Amino acid sequence: MPAAERPQRYHIQFHFDPVCPFAWITSRWVNKVAAQRDYAVDWQFISLRILNKDVDYDEHFPPEYEHGHTAGLRMLRVAAAVRDAHGRAVMGDLYTGLGGSVFDIDPPDDQAAYQASLGSRDTVQAVLADVGLPTSFADALDDPSWDRVIEAETDAALELTGKDVGTPIIAYDPPDGPAFFGPVISRVPSDEDAVRLWDAVLELANFPGFSEMKRSMRELPALRVLGLADDEVGRSEDWHQGSRRLKK
Repeated sequence: MPAAERPQRYHIQFHFDPVCPFAWITSRWVNKVAAQRDYAVDWQFISLRILNKDVDYDEHFPPEYEHGHTAGLRMLRVAAAVRDAHGRAVMGDLYTGLGGSVFDIDPPDDQAAYQASLGSRDTVQAVLADVGLPTSFADALDDPSWDRVIEAETDAALELTGKDVGTPIIAYDPPDGPAFFGPVISRVPSDEDAVRLWDAVLELANFPGFSEMKRSMRELPALRVLGLADDEVGRSEDWHQGSRRLKK
């Protein structure tokens, strides 16, 4: 078979939701690992809105979460439409653009306007233009027919790890290699630390019988959009079940 006709071999399968801050940070780390190890990454979907479809948002989450998770689903619809038309090769750049529109921006002066911009047509059209894709793909934002694809990929991700997880989900050397939720990290490591962390994660994931190592105390995520002051970097807070879920 000619090289051009051979199917792409992916070393890493990364399931992402564009609005998950920890998936975003982990994805930036994975990019560093991929560049140094010459890995190919298959960027696939997992929707927090679909994961929480049976959850009462008013009861369990802060007010902005339902809108944010819905915005993530809307952006995944666009990603699904783009992948259907242009293939998987463009997914890394598109995720960088979509996630960057959420997290890699200066701290907003108007939080209401920022929330409204998440997954909006104007924001997504700007991302598509930056990536070199037709802005008409923004029509998929309001097209729920793509939800079947996203839900199927979300279900496939959960089959790799079990259902009591969030985002991201990573599979190494698919379809037979180890898969895991996370790792959940709050800052992007240096190039050197990136590969050290990767090797440590794989060592744990490959150990027979290993399933979980966890702590709910987390650093505030080191995201440009949060504009953390120097004395806030490294400050920890207690999270519940992977999010700042409310306990009523």
